[in-house]
Amino acid sequence: MTGLSRRRRVAAVAVIALAAALGSACSSSADEPTDGGAYVIWDPYPQFADDSEWVALLRKCGTSAGVTVERTGHDTTDLTNKALLAAQQGNSPDVLIVDNPVISTLAEAGALTTTDDNKLDVSAMEPNLLGAGQSEGKTYGVPIGANTLALYYNKDLLTAAGVDPTTIKDWTTLTAALTKVKAKGKKGITFSAIGTEEGSFQFLPWFWGSGAQLTSLDSPQAVSALTLWTDWLRQGHAPNSVINNTQTTSWQEFATGNYAFAENGTWQLANAEKLGFSYGTIAIPASAGGAAPAPTGGEFVSIPVQKNTGRYETSQKLVACLTSPDNLLTTDTTLSYVAPVAAVQDRQAAADPKLKVWVEAVRAAKGRTGDNLGTKYPKISESLWTAVQSAPRSTGIRRSSGTSCRGCP
Repeated sequence: MTGLSRRRRVAAVAVIALAAALGSACSSSADEPTDGGAYVIWDPYPQFADDSEWVALLRKCGTSAGVTVERTGHDTTDLTNKALLAAQQGNSPDVLIVDNPVISTLAEAGALTTTDDNKLDVSAMEPNLLGAGQSEGKTYGVPIGANTLALYYNKDLLTAAGVDPTTIKDWTTLTAALTKVKAKGKKGITFSAIGTEEGSFQFLPWFWGSGAQLTSLDSPQAVSALTLWTDWLRQGHAPNSVINNTQTTSWQEFATGNYAFAENGTWQLANAEKLGFSYGTIAIPASAGGAAPAPTGGEFVSIPVQKNTGRYETSQKLVACLTSPDNLLTTDTTLSYVAPVAAVQDRQAAADPKLKVWVEAVRAAKGRTGDNLGTKYPKISESLWTAVQSAPRSTGIRRSSGTSCRGCP
């Protein structure tokens, strides 16, 4: 489970065509919601078996609501397609848990109820995390947790290079640290700049940290972020492999012990404990100082549109149970997520001091589809990763079609 969305948005029109071509055979009977006493939940966690704590929580919430829960864990790549197809066929699950950028796609297709419709209480949720599930002033679900990005560092390499990580406050001090590490014959920083959403996800903290906006991709601030990465490559602070690195292969580079820094997420915390050296974490710095906004990963719990609107009341009870503070603490610990509620975040940081940096990063994070970008984001993301891929030969960010992107979308 990674914090980014590797899944491409699937347009509703394409799903309609798919439904026409394949009919109901695309959805197995085991997945089809029923109108009986059972309430159907779809989630993107197929790694959790029936005897897992996650499934036990789902059943507990069902019991509390007085119903039986039928849960299916779908591969994240397929879940958007299945959810859209189910909406077209009128057999959506009662509760749907999906990656946060997908919410806008489902909302645009008319597949989800709003919190005004279903009476879900989102008042305790952190506004920056809730924003990923909002479109045109309406909210379409509740965040179940979030992950994001920060910088892991190798304590041994920084000590040998005379670098105090607490002095890294902005791009200038970070680049100075990389220079000192290189002078000691070691490597500076590794990250993922692959030509997919994964690369855009890793570029966004630097993009937003420059002061750039996704509605003006060729602004001077945006160019400065691209120049930062380009200069690191040219100066040997980052390896050429970043162009093809996924977040997994980037982590593997860091795990060799030869790199001072790695940009990566909360999902690597368990692997970090297995490193053969001491590590620490700091927030990704913004150009002028302070923590840069990083993109949020994580899922939303939503209530799809049903023919029988009488089911919403029980669905609301199920979602409220799943997102209650006590259950959020258990769930987010299991998923290596930071909770979407400030009070629970504080409990997480108190229980594990290593999470303090991650809590701060999540509090500064932004949703990729926020600012009413919604389903426009995938095109913007493609422009970002295309620019990063061609960065050594480029001086700006442009649309994939080659036209200027100022003021887009």
